[in-house]
Amino acid sequence: MTALTAGTRAELLRLRRWPAVWTLAGAWLLLNVTFSYVFPYLSYRNGGGFANDGADPQKLLADVMPEGVPVAVVAGMPMFGGAMAFALGALAAGSGYAWGTWKAAFTQGPARLTVLAGTLTALIGIAIAVVLATFAVDLGIATALAAAEGHNLAFPDLGHLARALGGGVLILAVWTAAGLAVGTLSRNPALGVALGLVWTLAVENLLRAVSSLLDWLRPVADVLPGTAAGSTAASLGAEPVSSGGAPGVVDNLPGAPATAVMIGYFLAFVVITAALARRDV
Repeated sequence: MTALTAGTRAELLRLRRWPAVWTLAGAWLLLNVTFSYVFPYLSYRNGGGFANDGADPQKLLADVMPEGVPVAVVAGMPMFGGAMAFALGALAAGSGYAWGTWKAAFTQGPARLTVLAGTLTALIGIAIAVVLATFAVDLGIATALAAAEGHNLAFPDLGHLARALGGGVLILAVWTAAGLAVGTLSRNPALGVALGLVWTLAVENLLRAVSSLLDWLRPVADVLPGTAAGSTAASLGAEPVSSGGAPGVVDNLPGAPATAVMIGYFLAFVVITAALARRDV
């Protein structure tokens, strides 16, 4: 435990001093605010637009009020948040090899699995911090909009909020673990990030689209990590993209199976990373 604690602290020191981490977190927060609040509120004020033509103005307003914060937190995580988390994991692992820091740690420091466990713990801590920061930013903006519109403050149900925060952490944790596995496989930060972006933003969407035409592909598409993440968000109240919701949100799986698939992917990615790291540096 002493070695794990020291490794986690060392990895947190490395990550929090790295501009790339702050850039990814800032980019996610900007995307979240833009698509969850700026576009819906402008659509409400202008009577439509920003892909919200024909939407009920009162629904648009309700979406940006404090009671809608739990949905706003998770709605963009299956695609945009997932891409950022994947990039973070790939950068953490790829740079460890590219810079030689993991080579030194593996050969002179504690056991390899201890180093990896410290890195994974630090990354999960960052995921939790990002989810909490997203909630704080969203709640602040929603409260300000409610005051500006003279709307009665009705804060979200604590149970719904806790489930949303837990779901958000699970989604980011799975994509971070996926990035860590790909970064360990490629041992190159740029290649790992590129593969992650192609998969999260293109390949999975293409497979889901094709599965609507090919029945034999549907069972495979329904258990992809992005589909499970999107179904998890939908089970927490996010509107599927087919109904005008955020990209990446789908309702292919019910909530419990989607969560089980996500946990399975997280464990699988951790095992794959550990197996890859046992190879010679």
